[in-house]
Amino acid sequence: SRMNSSSSDLGGAKQIAADDSELAKLGYKRKMGRSLGSFSTFAIGFAFISILTGIFQLFAFAYNNGGPAMWWVWVIAVFGQLLFALSFGELAVKFPLAGSVYNWTKQIAKPLTSWVAGISLTLALTVSTAAVALAWQFVLPSIWSGFQFVGDGTGKYDVPQNAVILGGIMILCTTLVSLAGTKVISLVNNIGVTIELVAVVLMIAFFAVNAERGIDVVMETNGTGSNHSSGYLGAMLISILLGLYVMWGFDTAGSVGEETINPRKTNPRAVVRALLASGILGGLLILTALMAVKDLNAKDLGSLGLTYVVTSVLGDSFGKLLLICVAIAIFVCALANQTGAVRMIYAMSRDNALPFSSSFSKVSNRGQAPVVPILLVAVIAMAVLISNINQPQIFLAVTSTTVILALIAYVLVVGPLTLTRLRGKWTPNEKGYFSLGKFGLAVNLVAFIWGVVMIINIAWPRQGIYNPFEPYHWYLQWGGVLFPVVALTIAAIFYATRQRNHVGVRAEHRPGS
Repeated sequence: SRMNSSSSDLGGAKQIAADDSELAKLGYKRKMGRSLGSFSTFAIGFAFISILTGIFQLFAFAYNNGGPAMWWVWVIAVFGQLLFALSFGELAVKFPLAGSVYNWTKQIAKPLTSWVAGISLTLALTVSTAAVALAWQFVLPSIWSGFQFVGDGTGKYDVPQNAVILGGIMILCTTLVSLAGTKVISLVNNIGVTIELVAVVLMIAFFAVNAERGIDVVMETNGTGSNHSSGYLGAMLISILLGLYVMWGFDTAGSVGEETINPRKTNPRAVVRALLASGILGGLLILTALMAVKDLNAKDLGSLGLTYVVTSVLGDSFGKLLLICVAIAIFVCALANQTGAVRMIYAMSRDNALPFSSSFSKVSNRGQAPVVPILLVAVIAMAVLISNINQPQIFLAVTSTTVILALIAYVLVVGPLTLTRLRGKWTPNEKGYFSLGKFGLAVNLVAFIWGVVMIINIAWPRQGIYNPFEPYHWYLQWGGVLFPVVALTIAAIFYATRQRNHVGVRAEHRPGS
């Protein structure tokens, strides 16, 4: 037994040495702990997507706008986002580096493109940390009224203020876990994802057993098409925010390449599997929930969404037990968001691509974690929460903006990748590694088109998303256009005037240093 264990440890050490050698060829010395296996890497991507978090947050929104037939926009979103995941899988083989889209784009595009892609996704990940933190408000007060610290939940600002308090508590906890390092993050994340997988399967099974109607429920629109000049197409274009908000961030499974054992094999599969598992399970969860809810016209279905379905169909006690699982899933989702944001900041800083790069690129000896980026993400996420404490419309605006920023980053990857193939400069991955083969160009091109169309769709200044409540202001309604454009323009100007001449791998991160 001891000999087998020793042999296994030796084999692991050899693999890590080989992985570090591959990293050195790409110009970097490993600073963070390399300990993640295949399940841990998959779990990080799955935890980020977190179907329970996103569906519990936006089910009511999608249902109000599209009725039961909104299930179809989930299916469409799965196929669209899968195009990105497949493209990223190929890149993760060639470039198993921290910082996912930033480092992938750096290898195939101009420096400004990769810098903007990195900034865009970093903003998305950081703001999304705050958006996910708000999700506890959708669940915890339904488990126990004591979690409603502000009023009784009926006052004008009771819910948004309480959401900020719960979100602040969550960010504090995820920050403490992040500071403990990769192994602790992995342990917490694996436990959380296992609980989420069990909870999702149980919900699907019990909803199916308690079905009130057949699968043809997804053909019912509840007349929502009449609210749009383009008919039900208009309803679908709004409702698809559900699928897009949930199904991004799978690149995080590739962003931990420097913390993964045998990343060229492990990370590409993790990226694709995380999205596929989330897409299939999420689709079944929405479908069975629609089949099981007793009254499709129930008022609470349009306000509490999936929380109402769980408690009304499965009963108070069992329903609350599952909601506890949802609360845990939300926590690990926020942790994964923070993990992704921190890896992006770290990756850009060791290239001296950000202000204060010296501090941002330092890794602690004890936890082998980049401490300053962890604290920075926590502070910014807290600021996003606090600055909107009396804004009931914050949630939809924040979620929409994060989706737009993420899609911009993704488009800035697949666009140059498409051009690289068209110019004949793409070298196919070696046999035995993930590869799209002859379908690569088509997948990359359609992914680019999909991303551009969805950016325009989600950024469209709809009052129902960006300014649904008083006070009504034009700049709120145009928030989905203004914030990304202004933020990324300022970022690009800063890069062109101040940062571009300083970019280069910092001495302490070079191999042999």
